[in-house]
Amino acid sequence: MNVAVDQSVEWLNARARHIEAVLERMLPAEGAVPARLHQAMRYAVLGGGKRVRAALVYAAGYACAGQQIASNLSPDSTARRKHLDLALDLAASSVELVHAYSLVHDDLPCMDDDTLRRGKPTLHVKFDEATALLAGDALQPLAFDLLAQMPVDAALIVQATQVLARAAGSLGMAGGQAIDLESVGKTLSREQLQCMHVLKTGALLSASVTLGGLAAAMTPAQKHALDAYASAMGLAFQVVDDVLDVTADTAQLGKTPGKDAAANKPTYVSLMGLQGAQDFAGELHAQALEAIAPLGESGELLAGLADFIVLRNH
Repeated sequence: MNVAVDQSVEWLNARARHIEAVLERMLPAEGAVPARLHQAMRYAVLGGGKRVRAALVYAAGYACAGQQIASNLSPDSTARRKHLDLALDLAASSVELVHAYSLVHDDLPCMDDDTLRRGKPTLHVKFDEATALLAGDALQPLAFDLLAQMPVDAALIVQATQVLARAAGSLGMAGGQAIDLESVGKTLSREQLQCMHVLKTGALLSASVTLGGLAAAMTPAQKHALDAYASAMGLAFQVVDDVLDVTADTAQLGKTPGKDAAANKPTYVSLMGLQGAQDFAGELHAQALEAIAPLGESGELLAGLADFIVLRNH
């Protein structure tokens, strides 16, 4: 990786440590009744993951509000920054909780039947299937509880709630997983494969960017830039995942590689070939950077995350 990507990784790691501490506080205590359920929820959420979705929340929020706060010398500028930081913490936590719940359910025997996630046993292996199901059920409403506490205008909370709900529902992540399950052993066109991944992976990544913008009360021009960026990067993330599934090992991925091929699932690599998929990821990367060019220096963190997502090796 180049110097710019190394700097992005350093910032991403710092954000991961920060959101880990925030989630530690937001989740129910291990000993709170029902203790086993709360232990399972904490196991599912804490101690792993790149936290890319949370990082996108922060980067989008800073892109929209950073210059305004930096140039505002009024007495309430410090208070505004504290409100922004709290809103971003709550939005980032909500996204990570929904993501964690989706992984718990995706790993169940009735879904992808995976035994390894983030380098450790999946939740249903560590505990049991019933507890894993309940943990996922409990993480999702907690996400919306946190989102409702953002210190922003009520209208923005309503918009944020709709964004996350739609990203997680049948027209988003859950719908994409349903199409994925129905597509095993089938040959999909590029358009069909893209539709599946826009829903399954792209929807929550896009929501992360939008939530960051809402927490910072983005302008219409900023929303236009963020929407185009999120659309490109949401798809690029999955394309790179498909590439890594055939080029990385278990130690790099923290999960079992090659499962998509073994399960005869359609992927960008199976459809376009390895080089074709890598070239497509590069095209999406360029589209994302072009989209946020109007944000100027405020979009540097988003640009760095785009570099990381496309150039990562795990």
